[in-house]
Amino acid sequence: MDLKNEILKLKEELDVTIVAHFYQKDEVFELADIVGDSLELAKRAIATESENIIFCGVGFMGESVKVLSPSKRVFMPKIACCAMAKMIDVDYYNNNLEILNKAGLSNDNILPITYINSSAAVKAAVGKMGGYVCTSANAYKIIERGLESGKKIFFVPDRCLGQNFAKQIGLKSAVVGIDPIEKVLEADIICFNGFCSVHQLFTPEDIDFFREKYPDIIVAVHPECDPAVVDKADFVGSTSQLIKYITQDLSPDQKVVVGTEYNMVNRLREKNTYVLSSTKPECPTMNETTLEDLYNTLLSIKNKTYTNEIFVSDDTVKYARIALERMFEV
Repeated sequence: MDLKNEILKLKEELDVTIVAHFYQKDEVFELADIVGDSLELAKRAIATESENIIFCGVGFMGESVKVLSPSKRVFMPKIACCAMAKMIDVDYYNNNLEILNKAGLSNDNILPITYINSSAAVKAAVGKMGGYVCTSANAYKIIERGLESGKKIFFVPDRCLGQNFAKQIGLKSAVVGIDPIEKVLEADIICFNGFCSVHQLFTPEDIDFFREKYPDIIVAVHPECDPAVVDKADFVGSTSQLIKYITQDLSPDQKVVVGTEYNMVNRLREKNTYVLSSTKPECPTMNETTLEDLYNTLLSIKNKTYTNEIFVSDDTVKYARIALERMFEV
């Protein structure tokens, strides 16, 4: 059976929109109606007229669409879990707050901000405390707005993103569970100890290697990279910002080495683009989705068996939406 043609037939037959994150495999990415980063996909997916959304990505992305548009039916060919999002749940979130409370910092003096790479339940916990969701593209603006409250920022779950943006703004940061509690209490941005396993693959030594081999090369990395890597880069930006910078702002003859997920880097341009790693930095969970999974999901919609549909409780939708909408306001 030619899965690609069968998928195309089912797409024509059904009221469905397929969306795919930039990190998806080429074979899946090429069949999507909408492609982008996590927030862009959520916004564009809820704007479609289709009743059914098939989200090719990881679990928190499908949840975000459901939170923002509860009336739509959201399906995921593979409910893969982002490793970073898996590092934090509501219990871990509350445990970190308890550590801060016992050290003398009350919740009244804490404003939580969660990276979009988190579950709907964590977003809801943040929403209940009057906090925000952010992305790597808008974290700077969100943190600046949050600081206007006069409270300490509790940034979850990516410590690297929190540390990098604190340094960019000229503020102090510290990580709960790593830094001494005295340093944590002095920090403007208090970070949860989470990270992206893919972006942790890149090292300052990788940058040194490419600069030695290609003296005029430009180094562009994602802010989920370790601060030591970000400090040595020429450009730091979100997924969408990296794409724009490399494909539109740089000459095709300019060599560039990129510190982010392999599938996206591989599609950027035909020449003079390198991956900042000696190993293949491929996100394992983003690459779980296959053509067969996509076909089976479409078939389940046709047969009304509805496999891998995403559901989020009304209470979680209510408070997670508050945190997301506070981001949109900024």
